[in-house]
Amino acid sequence: MLRTLIAFAALVAVALPAAAQRTPEEGLDYFELRPAQPTESPGKIEVTEFFWYRCPHCYALEPQLASWLKQLPRDAQFRRVPAVFNDEWAIDARIFYALDTMGVEERVHKALFDAIHQQGGVRLKGEAYAKWVADWLGKNGVDAKKYEDTYRSFTVSTRLNRARQMTAAYKFDGVPAIAVGGRYVVNASSTMLSVTDYLIAQSRRTAKK
Repeated sequence: MLRTLIAFAALVAVALPAAAQRTPEEGLDYFELRPAQPTESPGKIEVTEFFWYRCPHCYALEPQLASWLKQLPRDAQFRRVPAVFNDEWAIDARIFYALDTMGVEERVHKALFDAIHQQGGVRLKGEAYAKWVADWLGKNGVDAKKYEDTYRSFTVSTRLNRARQMTAAYKFDGVPAIAVGGRYVVNASSTMLSVTDYLIAQSRRTAKK
């Protein structure tokens, strides 16, 4: 897995300058959703990252994504949505939404991502994985009782179902995937952030017409 992460990160670093030399192509770098999907950021170009905590490519992208977000245009709004392809992925979605509902996801996001991939969490499945994450969170400043209650709450279940619906509606087949304006989807590749920049500009031009 470490070799995969290093290879993906290296490809990102090498390919970003090259990507800037050509115009991204529909069908090759991204696809357009038909019909377009509703967004939740009125007046903004919504940029949505679909991810999975246990995805090595999502983890490898994270440092580049964090740097990219520092330069996000003022007319764009970024949000994360956990992809849900099956019940195993639903565990990670519950984790994300429990932390988000508690207002601590942003604070623990990087450390949790690191722990999952560097401390063995990624090798676990099912309830063993969910318990491992809960134990880690309890040791890292998250109220264990509140987390457990929130993890199983109606609010989190509702948000999980919405994430499952979005995963199907956006028609991507792997993560990380990035959606722009509810209209375009950038599939996982070493140039996806450059393609996202292009599609933000494209959405801006379309909105002005």
